[in-house]
Amino acid sequence: MTLKTRRTLLALPLVLVLPRAFAHGDQHTKANAPVVKEQKPWGIAAEPAKARRTVDIRMSDDMKMTPNHLDVREGDTLRIRAINVGKVLHEIVIGTGDELKAHAEMMLKFPNMQHEEPYMAHVAAGQRGEIVWTFNRPGDFEFACLIAGHFSAGMRGTIRVNPKA
Repeated sequence: MTLKTRRTLLALPLVLVLPRAFAHGDQHTKANAPVVKEQKPWGIAAEPAKARRTVDIRMSDDMKMTPNHLDVREGDTLRIRAINVGKVLHEIVIGTGDELKAHAEMMLKFPNMQHEEPYMAHVAAGQRGEIVWTFNRPGDFEFACLIAGHFSAGMRGTIRVNPKA
């Protein structure tokens, strides 16, 4: 066996472990990254300076989000501050009920999936994260933790965006 082959074989376990180190929610580059503004059915990302209201949502290891319902007026920009009071990683993701359910099912199949979107915040134990979002479309939407198993355990809530008066 050549020296090159030995080095390759020795490095193989490290290569197999590295993708796990950057699993769903382990990368926290959002604070330094520019906000990507893409219209979604539930609204669009906003700059932090545009937030007119801050809502704290506590996430706990008993698979609860408190509060689990938000009432918003169409056009409101909110800072949703996710506070992880638990001892394990949690996240908050905004979307339609169908999209969150499909994403949660995908997370069960691929728990190491990685991605970062402006409508999600991954929060380590004892830490805080935030989403700044403009709800520019009326309707009923949801938020949830999509870490494998958390959604099915009931870690979710609802958002009602009421039309402008």
